[in-house]
Amino acid sequence: MKNLLSIEQLSATEIEEILHSAAGRKKNRGSELAMPLKGQTWALLFAKSSTRTRVSFEVGIRELGGDVMFLNANDIQLGRGEPIKDTARVLGRMIHGAIIRTFAQQDIEDFAQYSGIPTINALTDQEHPCQILADIFTFQEKRGSIVGKVVTFVGDGACNVPASWVFAAAKLGFELRIAAPSKYQPSPELLKRAGGKIVCTSDLKAAAAGADILYTDVWVSMGKESESAERIRDLSGYQINGDLIKLAKSDALVMHCLPAYRGKEIDEATFEANAETIFDEAENRLHVQKAILALVSK
Repeated sequence: MKNLLSIEQLSATEIEEILHSAAGRKKNRGSELAMPLKGQTWALLFAKSSTRTRVSFEVGIRELGGDVMFLNANDIQLGRGEPIKDTARVLGRMIHGAIIRTFAQQDIEDFAQYSGIPTINALTDQEHPCQILADIFTFQEKRGSIVGKVVTFVGDGACNVPASWVFAAAKLGFELRIAAPSKYQPSPELLKRAGGKIVCTSDLKAAAAGADILYTDVWVSMGKESESAERIRDLSGYQINGDLIKLAKSDALVMHCLPAYRGKEIDEATFEANAETIFDEAENRLHVQKAILALVSK
């Protein structure tokens, strides 16, 4: 595995390898002997702002022995219109790997192709693979295998996070239910491409019934700010709260990829009651991403 560009491109075996490696790295953090990134310099190319993604990758690279540089769009010629393939061909001669957080999935695909160096998707408008791998890792360390389980996503089902969940469900054999108004559901083309057991419905209660995970994300993703009023109006009923939790399994996990806007996609009481899981989920970005870094740098 030279790159991690999307869940769609991963095999089930590669996903399991990442999750297994992450468990070992979490257990042995601070006492690892291998330094797979020793002598390497990695770049974080971020066109979108970040807290968890930036910190977890910077810490992870350093804990694996590497050096890291952070570059936003204003730091490099991409911000002035240089083609991504030209930036890639320059950086590919100087650095050892790149972690990219941007808008278009094609930009990451092109960077990987033209740079020839390991490339990791740290979020695009189409997918958020590192987040979903950390989510699955979190579930499995608390509840065991996700195979055969039911994951219910509540809210904007047409954005990057549920898209990665769609591909993961097909790869790992769990049921994914997406509870959203019809205009916020994944496209038929994406569902057909992914396969797997995916249920899209506007019936929030039906989607939550018997679920093993109740999962949500912000209603207004980065780049969608101009649609805020419309989105808040359309999605106002799609909230994880105490009443919804009663419909899920008694030991269901409530998860959120953060940042959370309490009172919108999740209420304050529910967030705080499930804060341990949510912040374990955030921490696990570090361990899963260290596993990914080690694997793509081989």
